[in-house]
Amino acid sequence: MPETPRIDVEISGRQATPTDTQRAALSAALAKAPPLGMRLDAAGEARRPNEVWELVSPHAHMGRKATGTAVVHYAPGHRTLTRPFIFADGFNYGRSDLKGLWQHFNRVYQEGTPGFLDQLHALGIDVILLGFDVRHNHIQANAGVAVSCIRRAIRERVGQAPLIVGGVSMGGMVTRFALARMERDEDEHETGTYLSYDTPHLGAWTPLSLQQMAFQFEPILPEPPEGQAKQAELLRSAAARQLLWGSVPEAAYSGPVSEADLRLDLIRELDDLRGFPVRPIKLGVANGAGDGTPGKLPPGEPAFAWEMEGIAKAVAYVQPDGGTRRRVSEMSLLGPVLTGATSDVPAFDGAPGGTLLTYGAIADQLGAPIEDGSRFSGFVPTVSAIALDKDPVIWTEDLYRPAIEITTDDVWLDDFRCARTNTEHGSVQRELVEWIVEKLAK
Repeated sequence: MPETPRIDVEISGRQATPTDTQRAALSAALAKAPPLGMRLDAAGEARRPNEVWELVSPHAHMGRKATGTAVVHYAPGHRTLTRPFIFADGFNYGRSDLKGLWQHFNRVYQEGTPGFLDQLHALGIDVILLGFDVRHNHIQANAGVAVSCIRRAIRERVGQAPLIVGGVSMGGMVTRFALARMERDEDEHETGTYLSYDTPHLGAWTPLSLQQMAFQFEPILPEPPEGQAKQAELLRSAAARQLLWGSVPEAAYSGPVSEADLRLDLIRELDDLRGFPVRPIKLGVANGAGDGTPGKLPPGEPAFAWEMEGIAKAVAYVQPDGGTRRRVSEMSLLGPVLTGATSDVPAFDGAPGGTLLTYGAIADQLGAPIEDGSRFSGFVPTVSAIALDKDPVIWTEDLYRPAIEITTDDVWLDDFRCARTNTEHGSVQRELVEWIVEKLAK
């Protein structure tokens, strides 16, 4: 058995030169890669903010200072910033959509009940949505934008109400890093509560088979519209390499999958910062079930299969549960066949947790048939979202551990709440909103 989780790829057949007709057929079939990050439910009203802050990180990362924008929504009756809640955007490509972020988190999830952000306003909480000009940037870089936002909120706040700071998905990691660094630097953040919303504290997951396909088909894909990216570009980005527990750098890669340098560097930096900020009360919610209920994906079974006769084919298998050289993919593009097999990689796809439309999005893009139960796979495992106190590299023996058996002594957070069932990553769930509002009302 290998010492570390890995993938091995066998290549057979010869490379062919595509004809213009074949290239056009493939390009039309593959079209545009679906997004990797959280899907925004951007229906409904988008409020005009009271203020817009253009932000620049006070810290350079790799020689550059990251930038971003925050929109400030005063609570009713407030003419100035009084009780600030900074909520940071999650991972995707390019610039944050703060209008869409407001619509997503303030949508009416139950008839007769105000949206989540309106409920915060009713508590007298001023909502500051924090976005980034380059969401796929290094987490350390965007953490500098969060530091700038925190400092601005402290300067503009009237009174002494402590800040609430956090974010959804990657935004929770960005603000976690920012607060911890401010404490190390003795830079007072005046934050009383830290809140993460389905944040991958131990790591996130995108099926390795789909990562391979993104790289394999990248050269044949048409260039996306301005402001969008190919799936492979997202997977190659700094933030993706830091967030994903397992990743491959190219389609034909053989080797360890859980030791990406950027991820290990981030883990080491967080360790140097004591992992989490110490002073705030640390709260977190998970879109995954807390009772250990697995997803519907049977490990090792095909998720979908697709073929353009004589041109290309792709077969994606649900991630097997450990084992040695267990098949996860078969791909060909005008000749060579790549067969991928993993060893000692856990069954992430069906683990309890927040889900993403992964297999379904790719199958729909290709026009491949797929069962309803195979459309969504796990993205942020429940135990990752509640920050189980484990090594972020070798924590996966607890992947299916029911959160109801976990106490606050077992996690980095002071308190947490899980969804009743496995729900889509970053989605607004009644039980999560009610728990957050109850905690912040105290």
